[in-house]
Amino acid sequence: MRSERLQFKNRDGLSLAARFHTPDDGAPPRGSAIFAHCFTCSKDIPAAARIATRLAKRGFSVLRFDFTGLGSSDGDFANTNFSSNVQDLEDAAAHLVEEGHPPNLLVGHSLGGAAVLAAAPRIEGIEAVVSIGAPASPAHVVENFSAALETIHEQGAAEVLLAGRKFTIKKQFLDDIEERQGKGIGDLDAALLVMHAPGDRTVPIDEAQKIYLSARGFKSFVTLADADHLLTRQEDAEYAAEVITAWSSRYLRPEED
Repeated sequence: MRSERLQFKNRDGLSLAARFHTPDDGAPPRGSAIFAHCFTCSKDIPAAARIATRLAKRGFSVLRFDFTGLGSSDGDFANTNFSSNVQDLEDAAAHLVEEGHPPNLLVGHSLGGAAVLAAAPRIEGIEAVVSIGAPASPAHVVENFSAALETIHEQGAAEVLLAGRKFTIKKQFLDDIEERQGKGIGDLDAALLVMHAPGDRTVPIDEAQKIYLSARGFKSFVTLADADHLLTRQEDAEYAAEVITAWSSRYLRPEED
């Protein structure tokens, strides 16, 4: 497995930091994937790194990147929203097309899962989508800073503490989520794998059920046993990657030289 750091520009001209994994056996990759990380996380959290690495070892090319304003990417997180995350995914896909690796698989963790569900219908060639611990609607993320909602609505912004770090959330973030209510999953025309842990304390497994029931076409559901929301344990992340590998083999056309 080979891995390289790279950057690509989004439609606003900002540089987004990424890492691209490829198999090292010389054979054409069995699929080209994009991995979308969780809310306020980065491409380098253990779950993202472990899943991407294991997928590459199983024959996939995988791009994992930092959304605008997070990790090592340019931009101000306070000016981003769910729609900008979806646009970043589209721009990541465009970059892979330019590099000769058109994506056919999207994998998203937590809010990144909601983002890939929304982005998939807008990216040509996506044949399969995987959500891991994802909410059925981006509105679920508001529960992380519900105590600050009144301040955000009255003053236009508020500083909130998320995963031990301070972030500024603006009213435009809430407005964007409200605008997106009820959109996305029903438009999905790709095969879907929903993965969720029954004991997830951040995003309840009921959210996974909503995703599954809302989706059309081929769909599968796999529980992640006693894993936590962030798939902190290495064995949980690697198990998820192994399931994705086996499941996606029924739906993906391998890359061509």
